[in-house]
Amino acid sequence: MRAVVSRVTRATVRVDDEIVGDLSEPGLLVLLGVTHTDEISRAVAMAAKLHELRILHGERSCAQAGAPLLVVSQFTLYGDARKGRRPSWSAAARPERARPLVDEVVAELRRRGARVETGRFGAAMSVESVNDGPFTVVVEL
Repeated sequence: MRAVVSRVTRATVRVDDEIVGDLSEPGLLVLLGVTHTDEISRAVAMAAKLHELRILHGERSCAQAGAPLLVVSQFTLYGDARKGRRPSWSAAARPERARPLVDEVVAELRRRGARVETGRFGAAMSVESVNDGPFTVVVEL
């Protein structure tokens, strides 16, 4: 499981001009990718890592600051462009495997008390964000 996590002052996800996820206050934008070997236990661990990741101002986490997260599924995080000019997506999990794991990350974050917004799995999404810093890290489990 791989996530690109950005500290943002705000972020929005739209599908067909409809806002489906919105952070109107500082928090984390999480682009989340799933690979073939990922399991529920890894989704639970990723949620814990995201909730406790201390990259907000003052080295605080969302758990400490009560800051929201916007989680957007993104299979392209497992794109491999080492050969040729066209990326291979073979390392990305198929939707029927990936969706339940993305849903589990979101559910586990909510069980931990996090405020979570989401994109729409499998949809063509428009993601807008204002990076704070900018501060972006890659988290891989």
